[in-house]
Amino acid sequence: MRHTKHTPMLLFIIALFSCNAANAVEPQYASEGIAIPAATADEPLIDQFSTEKALEYLEQGTTAWQAKRKCVACHTNGTYIQLRPALTPILGKPNAANHEFLVNEITKFKRAPTTSLLQGIKPTQIAYMAQGMAEWDLHVNGKLTVETTAALDLMLSVQSADGSWGNIDCWPPFESSSYQGATVAALALGTAPGFLEAMNADQQAQVAKLKKYLKTQPAPHDYGKVLLLWANTRMDGLIDKAIQQEIVTMILGHQNEDGGWAMRNFATADTWGGGSRSEKLKAEKEVTNPPSDGHQTGLAIMVLRDAGIPADHPQIQKGIAWIKANQRTSGRWWTRSLNKDTRHFITYSGTFYPIMALHKCGELK
Repeated sequence: MRHTKHTPMLLFIIALFSCNAANAVEPQYASEGIAIPAATADEPLIDQFSTEKALEYLEQGTTAWQAKRKCVACHTNGTYIQLRPALTPILGKPNAANHEFLVNEITKFKRAPTTSLLQGIKPTQIAYMAQGMAEWDLHVNGKLTVETTAALDLMLSVQSADGSWGNIDCWPPFESSSYQGATVAALALGTAPGFLEAMNADQQAQVAKLKKYLKTQPAPHDYGKVLLLWANTRMDGLIDKAIQQEIVTMILGHQNEDGGWAMRNFATADTWGGGSRSEKLKAEKEVTNPPSDGHQTGLAIMVLRDAGIPADHPQIQKGIAWIKANQRTSGRWWTRSLNKDTRHFITYSGTFYPIMALHKCGELK
């Protein structure tokens, strides 16, 4: 560069631009026509609770993820396909493109060598897809379809020898353990209309192996116990009444004074993801008193309701009040990632779970 009297100012402008570019926060979700702002703890609260804003965030998030990533991720479209079909009675059918995407993904996975399907997160990913299709059949089609049967058949074909479903353990709470994968498989099997009754002898043996695994394998933490209780609401007999009451009592006991629940209270830093996020979690300033978040508050109420706890239970009503008071202007609820302080994709389930909690308490009209 040829130096002139303007050179210092020019260099300052370039440095300032570079600094701003480096500090620019990327959207949480983005694709053609969609740009959802980054999720942050200091996002303002919305003036008045809005179902419409929450649903807009959820629909745009899953659409953008599928358009850009072209895969099923537990934290975004995996959560969407788990939950959105159940809202059909009040919101109408989900976009059929989401179901078509699942069918195409299952077809693609069926063509792959079995050895590759047993690797990494793929068994649990298949379980999410199978549950999504089972939910679609239950709430939209009203009967079991050949596409869902094929998805469940594929899911059973990748079961591990111990009865669980393979998973990775470095992205809790979803991509965190084979135990978590097993609970998703149980949800899928227990949801699909008529599938359990129509299984062949080999499949019956596989389901028996799954049940034995969930009955005998200790949950890795209290969060895992919540998932076990949820699975038991679809596949009866995984736990007895005494254990069910223990888990219900545990969930209620973790409620914060403000009425919400904090995900971080359901496991220690060393047990999330097998300890893979221990250093990050122990360094958080709220480590001894984590704040309530959308993910755990919604999940707690959703599972408690499915387990038969009445909507007018004082602690559930306190949780519903927290949900209505803590929505952000984007339509979502804040939940801090257990993994990295970047995209915070956990706010997606941290928004869908509260919406489902409201639905299960008769609060959505």
